[in-house]
Amino acid sequence: MSIYNSPTLQQLAMQGLLRNESLAISSLDCMPITLFPPLFEEAFKGRHTKILKAMVAAWPFPCLPVGALMKTPEVETLQAVLDGIDMLLTQKARPRRQKLQVLDLRNIHQDFWDVWAGRENGAHSEDSGRKKQGVKSLYRDALRQPLKMVTDLSLCFHLQEHQTCLLQWAQQRRGSVQLCCVKMEISDFPVETIREVLDIFRPHYIEELEVFTCKVLSFLGHFAPFLGQMRNLRKFHLSLNDLVMDRADLDKCLYKFLTQFSKLNCLQHLYLNGIYFSSDNMKQLCRCLKTPLESLSISLCRLSQSPLKHLSRCPKLCQLKQLDLSGILLFTSHPTGLRVLLENVADTLQTLELEHCSLKDSHLSVLLPALSQCSQLTKVNFCDNSFSRSTLKGLLQCMANLNKLAIELYPAPQECYDHRYYVHVDTFTQLCSELLNMVMAKRQPKKIAFATPICLGCCQRYVYDTKTILCQCWQ
Repeated sequence: MSIYNSPTLQQLAMQGLLRNESLAISSLDCMPITLFPPLFEEAFKGRHTKILKAMVAAWPFPCLPVGALMKTPEVETLQAVLDGIDMLLTQKARPRRQKLQVLDLRNIHQDFWDVWAGRENGAHSEDSGRKKQGVKSLYRDALRQPLKMVTDLSLCFHLQEHQTCLLQWAQQRRGSVQLCCVKMEISDFPVETIREVLDIFRPHYIEELEVFTCKVLSFLGHFAPFLGQMRNLRKFHLSLNDLVMDRADLDKCLYKFLTQFSKLNCLQHLYLNGIYFSSDNMKQLCRCLKTPLESLSISLCRLSQSPLKHLSRCPKLCQLKQLDLSGILLFTSHPTGLRVLLENVADTLQTLELEHCSLKDSHLSVLLPALSQCSQLTKVNFCDNSFSRSTLKGLLQCMANLNKLAIELYPAPQECYDHRYYVHVDTFTQLCSELLNMVMAKRQPKKIAFATPICLGCCQRYVYDTKTILCQCWQ
């Protein structure tokens, strides 16, 4: 027996309005406010551009989070929304209930649409109450601002059609709309176009920036002044990849680029990938950091004792919660600088990533005293390092008193491999089982695993976490 759910009166009313655009537009002044969000969402899905344009101009709430509806951006609907803003800006007398202050093109605030459409689970639950309170907070924040448009920009290789549409519109509205880009991603994008974009969306408003480039020297040289203007930048991720670059030229260019960090007064999370750090460059970075960092990632590079020493002496790294040095090559037999850094952050460090870090038994013996002091650790990752069984036992004993650990990832012992570095499955299972039993004799780990390096044939690992899981090649 099939069950038919008849449409509600509200749904019938919206269907009627969507079929008659003229009626819908003329009814906006007297339409109940509660009908605006669900009608707008349906008009957006159905690409009723005339209705969208009129609804934007008459929007009765301070914020219009249209980005949550733009899962796949389309020029037609985006243009209709922008046309609605134009209509609003040119109106001599605004509609009585019009309150729009913020057009938000970011993919956030999905709660706004769920609350008004009645899609949230448990309408009277505590979680639902928090959602509605969040929507109200969004309104209050918007009321304090002039009319502005907020967006994120992903600039990868070339402009997409909807981005060109948005940038052309924004360029013409700079004097009448406050244009804010909160999060920007740049991947091998022409520097000339980046300049034009940052002339429209001022660098001052950017809070998160992610950059990947293969044209390192030209990019760093041209982009450095813009970085210095990002006074509200909280998170910065920089990845460089240029195998033919002259090391001396890079050293000079990077030194000047790092000087701009002295102007970043809000930076909390810093991720640097594939960057060659000379002693002078690391010293410059540490000198120019202005705020205590919560996260630091330096990966896929070489670090000698001198750069590590500068890191360990940097006062802005003493409150780190996340430290990721995955993929670095330690060109030192005695990593004193890394040990001192761990000692400095022992009271705050929660996540430690030392995967594929070229660590050996001699390195780990230097680090163990400092690791034992890191009482706040919740996750450690030592995979893809070369430790013997006895050294791993020492590491696990060191971890025994760290009762906040939730995720522990360790390399399989060296004794699991033959002279060609092939894994002996039975030995792997036996040794990892012994190590796990040793841990469980002292505490009950939440998640712990021992793993081999990634198999070149299937890009998977042998993993032991109470049982052996082979890579795809051996299953």
